[in-house]
Amino acid sequence: MTNDPNWRLPPVPTFLLESSDFAEGDPVPEWVRADSGNRAPSLRWSGAPDTTKSYALTVYDPDAPTGSGFWHWAVRDIPASTTELPAGGSLPPQAVMMANELRSEEFTGAAPPPGDGVHRYFFTVSALDVERLDIPAGATPAVLGFMLRGHIIGRAQLMGTAETPAS
Repeated sequence: MTNDPNWRLPPVPTFLLESSDFAEGDPVPEWVRADSGNRAPSLRWSGAPDTTKSYALTVYDPDAPTGSGFWHWAVRDIPASTTELPAGGSLPPQAVMMANELRSEEFTGAAPPPGDGVHRYFFTVSALDVERLDIPAGATPAVLGFMLRGHIIGRAQLMGTAETPAS
C-alpha cells in the first residue's frame, strides 16, 4: 500500500485497538472531522505486553498532500493502567499532550482537502518499556516517533477514513 505509516518502524508484537465509534477501514464519524465537531473518537485497547510501563498515542494521515503526511494528535506518558479513552479525548492527568501539525496541543479532526480522495487516519497506541519519555517541550510528533523507537515493545493500530467531495 502506498504511504505506509509503519514502513520505518521496528517490528514489534501487536495488540488490539478498537473504537465503539467506527470499525477498521470504515469512515470516521462526522463529529470526528475538523469541520463537524473536531472530537476524538473513543479508543480501547487490550493484549499489550505485560511489561508495558506507559503508552504513546498518535493519529496520523499519511495521505495528506504535504510530502510528509499530517499529525492530528500526539500524546505520551499515558499510564500503563489506562486501557481506554472516552470519546472527546479526555486524558489521564499524567498524560502529556504534544503539539500536533498545527502546533496546537489538542486533537485535530479529519480534514482531507476537497476532491483529494479518501484519506486514511491511523490511530496508533504504542506500548513502551518506560513510564515517561524525555522529550523537550514544543517537540513535534515526529520527535515523539523517533524517541519511542528505542522503547516500543508493542503496537496497536486502528485505521479510519474520511473524504471531502469536490465542490
